[in-house]
Amino acid sequence: MEALIFIFSLVDCCALIFLAVYFIITLSDLECDYINARACCSKLNKWVLPELVGLGIVTALMLISMHWFIFLLNLPVAAWNLYRFVTIPCGNMGVFDPTEIHNRGQLKTHMKEAMVKLGFHLLCFFIYLYSVALALSHEK
Repeated sequence: MEALIFIFSLVDCCALIFLAVYFIITLSDLECDYINARACCSKLNKWVLPELVGLGIVTALMLISMHWFIFLLNLPVAAWNLYRFVTIPCGNMGVFDPTEIHNRGQLKTHMKEAMVKLGFHLLCFFIYLYSVALALSHEK
C-alpha cells in the first residue's frame, strides 16, 4: 500500500514538473513578446486550480499515511498556492491578470516563483523515487 502511495505521488510530481516547465515557457514567451498578456494569462490561469489540486492531494496523502517529513516539505508550497488562489483581488482575471502582469515587476516575480516550484518538484521527484524503491524493497 505504501508503494502505491509513493507511485501515485511520483506520477503526480511528474505532472507538476511538466506544469512548472509550461509556466516558465509561457511566461518567457510573454517576456519576449511572442504572445500578448491576455493570451498568456488565459493559458496560465487555466492550470492554476489543477496545480493546486495536485499538490493538495499529495500533501493530504502524506498526512494520512503519516509520512511527516514529506508532509512538512509539501505543506508550505501547498499553503502558498492556496493563499494565492484565495486572495485573488476582486475584478482580476485570476492569479495571473493581464492588466497587472507588466506592472511592479510581477512578470519577474511569477517567473522566479515558477523556477522555485520547478526546483521544489524536482527535489520531490527524487524523494518519491527513493521512497518507491525503499517501499518496494521492504514489501518483499
